[in-house]
Amino acid sequence: MSRRTLLAAALLAAQVAVLAAIFRAAPAGLPWWYGAAWALFATAVWALRGVPGPAAGRLVLAGGLAVIATGLLGPPATSTDSYRYAWDGRVQSAGLSPYDHAPADPALAALRDPWLFPACSEGHFYPVEGDTCTRINRPSVHTIYPPLAEAYFLLVDRLSPEGARHAPLQVAGALVAAGVLVVLRRRAADRAAYRAAYWAWCPAVPMEAVNNAHVDLLAVAAVVLALGAVPRSTVAGRGLLLGAAVAIKLVPAVALPGALSGALAGREGARRALRTLLPAVLLVAAAYLTYVLASRSSVLGYLSGYLAEEGYDEAGARDRYGLVRWLLPDSWALPAVLAVLAALLFHVLRHGDPDRPERGALLLTGSALLLLTPGYSWYALLVVALVALDGRWEWLGVPLAGAAAYLVPGAGTPAYALAAALVIAGAAARSGRAGAPWPPRRLPAAPGRAAPPP
Repeated sequence: MSRRTLLAAALLAAQVAVLAAIFRAAPAGLPWWYGAAWALFATAVWALRGVPGPAAGRLVLAGGLAVIATGLLGPPATSTDSYRYAWDGRVQSAGLSPYDHAPADPALAALRDPWLFPACSEGHFYPVEGDTCTRINRPSVHTIYPPLAEAYFLLVDRLSPEGARHAPLQVAGALVAAGVLVVLRRRAADRAAYRAAYWAWCPAVPMEAVNNAHVDLLAVAAVVLALGAVPRSTVAGRGLLLGAAVAIKLVPAVALPGALSGALAGREGARRALRTLLPAVLLVAAAYLTYVLASRSSVLGYLSGYLAEEGYDEAGARDRYGLVRWLLPDSWALPAVLAVLAALLFHVLRHGDPDRPERGALLLTGSALLLLTPGYSWYALLVVALVALDGRWEWLGVPLAGAAAYLVPGAGTPAYALAAALVIAGAAARSGRAGAPWPPRRLPAAPGRAAPPP
């Protein structure tokens, strides 16, 4: 075993130990522990790049499974969203629509149990009524999740044993994360096996996809299958998978244009884009229609309220559009963001490479998060997967910035600024390498020395 292999394995083992400590003991100073996990991840991937291809592939797979498994070591560490997932699944198993009733609705009192609705004296929970509290955030509003996410919650609830609590969602997250790893590993050639490690070893995967069990992972898996496993010729299948991703979590809509790369470059590109886009739209419509017919209330749930709560409708309300607001007045922030995203969209549709749809998807998704500066770290799980598909590691600064925004008050905008600087530096470096002559020009020999062989 080479020294570089031993170094990568040692760094990875240290990262696994740090992640295990985070999920088992919930140590004080969590941002520092999580930052250490990211630092070990970065250095381990750097060391991996010097490992021979077959050995690197085996290390990526084994290490990735170990990293993913750490997320199963404890209850959700930094998010309460999975409690809403469990509740929505329970409501549907009772034959009711989650879009019709908020968790605090007295009409659903018969579905409550001491796990999701403990006494207020047992801890810091969300108040419901009297001495009853709940682990579910925003208990007075309807669910926000799209229809295929709700179908997933129902499936997990139906397959879960009595009293399983959060474990089935975490196990499902671990299985899906491992499946994504297998797809990425098979797609990467031996000489680029390290790319799969961008997903497999990234601390965001065990934290957000497994421990916190965010449903975003299911949408990420659909995008990875669409862009990384489905042949370019199977455009309808690619469209169905991308439509499924949007119907699970709306965020992947910004990645959809990646599959339409080059649509404005000619008739063939336009036809291919249409054959991709139409199945996606039809699947989203069919998924929503199913719940429209089963619900009395709007299937958009709390979406509009959430956007207002997070400050997306009024730039000065929160830390949204943070980078743009450093340069422009608050009132200009949203129009400026829309203009930049429109320009990037045109670039992908006109100049994007149809053979590398993940490249356009990464550009749009990463740029959208940099411009919107969200306060939730799990939105960037998609960026991690797209980096593993495309290989442009500099975009990993975006999920790290999202984690800083979520865990450290006031750190969001500076962290996103550093992430944007890293992306710009990476793009400049790649552009410089692309413009360098190949093969390299031979330098003249020094006096008294023979010229090097060609």
